[in-house]
This record gives sequence, structure tokens and C-alpha cells, in this order.
Amino acid sequence: MIRNFSDHAANERTFLAWVRTAIAVMAFGFLVAKFNLFLKIAAQSFAASGIRPRGVPGGGFGNVAGLALIAAGTLIVSVATVRFMRTGRAIDSERQQVNSARADLLLAAMVSILGLALLVYLAETLAVSG
Repeated sequence: MIRNFSDHAANERTFLAWVRTAIAVMAFGFLVAKFNLFLKIAAQSFAASGIRPRGVPGGGFGNVAGLALIAAGTLIVSVATVRFMRTGRAIDSERQQVNSARADLLLAAMVSILGLALLVYLAETLAVSG
């Protein structure tokens, strides 16, 4: 029997939850980048047919935001792996250890700022088209 099995199992479940979250963040980043590409192609198609659509973003913010979300997802997996390994060693250790939450807070702040930037971008796009 593995010593402290329930603690190790909880650590692994937490790690897998972080990985699922990272995959969702990366998938959302891919979706944002692809939707921005769709908007550019649609704008070109409308322009070729003589229709000038309002509210089609001309900048590359969607691409940058998509890449940033993919990078954030990759960073989340990296931080989760480090935390998983540290926690596994801490479970087996006899010493009392305190984990810092700085990396978690930094990731949460980064994703929150990116989410707010996407909200502003979408609101601006909808305001121009409306």
C-alpha cells in the first residue's frame, strides 16, 4: 500500500483539474484567434462584393489575445506540474512545509486581465456595429 495514498490521490486529482483548465484556456485561445481570422475573411468577402460592413475589427487584437490565452494555458500546465511534484514530495516529507500561492495569484491576475481586455474589445466592436 502506498503511504498517504489518499493525500497523493487528492494531489493527482488537483493536478488533473489544473490540466483540464489549461486545456480549456488553450482551446478558448484557439477559438478567439480563429474567430478573428473568420472576421477578417468575412470583411474581405463583403468588401469584394461592394458591401462595407460596420463593426468588423481591423486590428489583430483577437490574434494577440488568442496567442496570449494559449501561452497562459501552457504556463498553467507548467505551474501545475511544478506544484504537483512539490506537493507530492511535501506529502512524503516529515517536515512541515508552507506553499506559496504567488504563482497561482499571478496566473489568475493574468487571465483576469486578458479576460477584461477581451470584454472591452468585444464591447467596442459591438458598439461600432450597433
